[in-house]
Amino acid sequence: MKPPLNVLLIHGAWAGSWVWDELQPRLQALGYATCAVDLPGNGQDQTPPEQVNLDLYLQHLQAQIGRASSATSNVAPWVVIAHSGAGVIATALAEAMPERIAGLVYIAGMMLPSGMGFAELIRRLQHQHPQVAGIGPYLLWNTAHTLSRVPPIAAREIFFQDMNDESAMAAAVRLSAQPESGRALVAEWSAERAGRIPRLYIEATLDRSVVLPLQRAMQELVPGAHIESLISGHAPQVSMPDAVIQALEPFLHGLAPELGAFPLKMCGHEK
Repeated sequence: MKPPLNVLLIHGAWAGSWVWDELQPRLQALGYATCAVDLPGNGQDQTPPEQVNLDLYLQHLQAQIGRASSATSNVAPWVVIAHSGAGVIATALAEAMPERIAGLVYIAGMMLPSGMGFAELIRRLQHQHPQVAGIGPYLLWNTAHTLSRVPPIAAREIFFQDMNDESAMAAAVRLSAQPESGRALVAEWSAERAGRIPRLYIEATLDRSVVLPLQRAMQELVPGAHIESLISGHAPQVSMPDAVIQALEPFLHGLAPELGAFPLKMCGHEK
């Protein structure tokens, strides 16, 4: 019998663990133990922006996995579900600890070749697909260009346009400032470590941020992922969590068909 799975949920830029509020209880109802975190410098985490980088993200996530597992003697493997820019972080985490990671899920995520940043992919496609600029032209920057914010109206139109206005604005105003050192990320990974882990890519066909040509290009550049397609905007886990569960369930069940929930403690910003 395969062991049950733990699920680590990683938010994208400007967001926080709150983007998983609708998906998390649905996963738990299926028997999966879940852990949604605020990355350093995001959500409720108060890490100074100048300290934020990929190494700090990885240290934080590895510590969360260690604490959540040891708190309940839970040695089950982990599936990492990453949204948007967190795809780079998920890949790097899998490279760092492939023995603990059973699967990777990218939701409209940045699933990039080793050594490639998302900005490079945008440069490759921007002549043919001008819309790849996404949220970039709308960002508000500090003087040093090290911290950016998304205006709520822009967030509603680019991230949450498939939701009603009230729900979209409620999500938009929860976005926080994003350190650029935690956004312009590049993961170095190998076929022997991160590359051997099963992957699922959930594409969002109406995405105005990581637009569909970018998503399809990444699927071609890093082949081998199972693909599910949702008619949704950039954040389907917020706008249509039931559809995300339907896309996730066959992949998760294939990794661990025999389930039993383990309560996870010391997860995210909880004490």
